[in-house]
Amino acid sequence: MAEAPVLQGSTALWAQATAPREVRLRLVTAFDQSSGGHSVHTGSDSPAEASPSYRTSTQRSAPGPLTLTRRGRLLLVGLPIALGVAVLILLGAFLTSQAQAGESAPASTATVEVNLAAGETLWDLAVQYAPHRDPRAVVAEMVELNDLRSSVVRAGQSISVPSESSQG
Repeated sequence: MAEAPVLQGSTALWAQATAPREVRLRLVTAFDQSSGGHSVHTGSDSPAEASPSYRTSTQRSAPGPLTLTRRGRLLLVGLPIALGVAVLILLGAFLTSQAQAGESAPASTATVEVNLAAGETLWDLAVQYAPHRDPRAVVAEMVELNDLRSSVVRAGQSISVPSESSQG
């Protein structure tokens, strides 16, 4: 006859793990409206063993105090603070902006219409009509005023030239 294997040092654990467990079932009857409650039986008929502390799934327990998790507290406190900071930043940016309307319109540039002669350049016109200004700035202004693609012009072309009197 073969013997059952025994593990050394764990005989008690092996016996507990293989022992049959006792299962207790409780019999719950339907909700009794006449008595205002229900009765729970543990298998015996004596009323001393009945336990009125059990609830059915339709009964609710009394609500406890509201508790917030760490994430809930962070949201409850952090969100209003973040929104307040955003409003302050936007308000500060709005109040300190540099783009404000001027009180008067900019002065218009006085110009002279000139028909180019053969051999004349924009540089020659800049020196002739605005001698006290930098000719490079005047040539750039002429290109902009006349919507020219470059500083190359043809003889007989009509050009608007800024005059000296517009600068003050």
